[in-house]
Amino acid sequence: MAGDCPSDLPLPRPLRLISRLAAGLLATGLLLQGCQLQRRSDRLVVATSARVGSVDPVRASTFGATQLLSALGDPLYRLGPDGQLEPALATALPLVSSDGLTVRVPLRQGVRFHDGTPFDAAAMVFSLERFLAIGTLSYLLDDRIASVRASGSHELELGLKRPTTVLPELLSTINLTPVSPTAYRLNADKALPDRFVGTGPYRLTAFSDQQQRLEPFADYWGPRPRNRGIDLISLGNSTALYGAMRSGEVDVLLSTGLHEDHQQALAQRAERGDLRQGQGPALEIGYITLHTDQPPFNNPTLRQALAHSLDRERISERVSQGLRPALRNLVPPAVGASNQELWPAYAPARARQLFREAGYCHGRRLELPLTFRSNIPSDRLMVLTWQAQLARDLDDCIVLQPNGMESTTVYRQLGEGAFAAVMLDWRGAVTDPEAYLFPLLSCSQAEGSRCLKGESALSGSFWTEPGLQQQLVRSEGLAGDERRQLLAAIERRTARAAPYLPLWLVSPRAWAQPALATPRFDGNGRLLLQELERQP
Repeated sequence: MAGDCPSDLPLPRPLRLISRLAAGLLATGLLLQGCQLQRRSDRLVVATSARVGSVDPVRASTFGATQLLSALGDPLYRLGPDGQLEPALATALPLVSSDGLTVRVPLRQGVRFHDGTPFDAAAMVFSLERFLAIGTLSYLLDDRIASVRASGSHELELGLKRPTTVLPELLSTINLTPVSPTAYRLNADKALPDRFVGTGPYRLTAFSDQQQRLEPFADYWGPRPRNRGIDLISLGNSTALYGAMRSGEVDVLLSTGLHEDHQQALAQRAERGDLRQGQGPALEIGYITLHTDQPPFNNPTLRQALAHSLDRERISERVSQGLRPALRNLVPPAVGASNQELWPAYAPARARQLFREAGYCHGRRLELPLTFRSNIPSDRLMVLTWQAQLARDLDDCIVLQPNGMESTTVYRQLGEGAFAAVMLDWRGAVTDPEAYLFPLLSCSQAEGSRCLKGESALSGSFWTEPGLQQQLVRSEGLAGDERRQLLAAIERRTARAAPYLPLWLVSPRAWAQPALATPRFDGNGRLLLQELERQP
């Protein structure tokens, strides 16, 4: 009976939306038969295509997971919208010893976790040791950190294996947000994928991979959220997301996973004043990885031929109408060590010459099996556009053979050397060139130009060169122009070998209904959920 219906069902508006647009995404047990779900006007619905497999900082590696964590937890340092580093749970920049091997971080007092546990140095030590032991992104610290201890009740001491000038930037990653020792003590050696107890402006009160409910944390130490709560929902269908935004079912829509034509249509509506559009820094790169450990791409001449065969400007326009600018660097310009475009420009005549040197074009065509992620619309469009461009320019030298595969399968098989060429994207964990070069180039065990073990092998390229790892490590201890010059030299060296082919840059965008304030992003390209508010 209607009179028996509860007045505050969990996630009322998102449940109605998901049931209408994506039947089966939500367990029907959350609904009561015969009850009419009412819109909660005091909460905001934020939609994206990104699912959240785990909310535990030790496992969060996708954009959706880190976006969620940024609202639930605090890092030691954060990047403001202007890209400047500022203390968060720390109260000042790290204090470094004269030999560069001991670092002390003063911590904020009076902070509590969502379960009421006080935040202190012991809690930070617990969280860092847990991350170092089982964190998916532990490579950020494990080659640098020798010891972690509390040197005072609210002072963290880090012992370093070698001096590094980028430690504050590394400590700004949201994966290092502290978790409550009380809540995680029995799970210090394993992940808790479906709950989170941190110090951030919101508490997590409901979780699934497709929906999360965020409530403002009453005891938050910093500025309170400007809204009464957030319902995050995930719909994998771009048409459904676009339609929900147009109909007003969704208050804010993130660009992740949206078709380019839908993004263009939303941008046009924002220009007319029908929506409010916000844009974050361009920190995501799209690129192709070439398997350099096996024929045919163990031939650097052939890799250079491919580098010259990419008409990035045409691809950008056809795929995204310019929303994804062409890129000829591995490091985005916003954080780059070089202001030059280092990878070869489109030059079909030069490409033909190099293909001939490699033994093609004389009645022999290179058959290029290019794997793309079938669930990423821009991947498919890029491959089809490049295929048509190669058929027009170099048909007697090369034929592209597209191979679509679901993204989770691609990621699982990447380090096994399963793909001759594969299309991927990358967003650095921090805004520093190192966050793009180390994950693609670092190699702990090499044989000549073959990387046998390390991030280069895990990335699927298996490429290195003698002395390259030493240059990467040396860059950690440098600062200023000397460091920028070395990082640029590393990238130029990589461009000459072309184990990767950078394609484009991606900026995060968000659209809000006109009754809301314009969405804003932080310096890491994450939407500031706590600043979303209705206009008076």
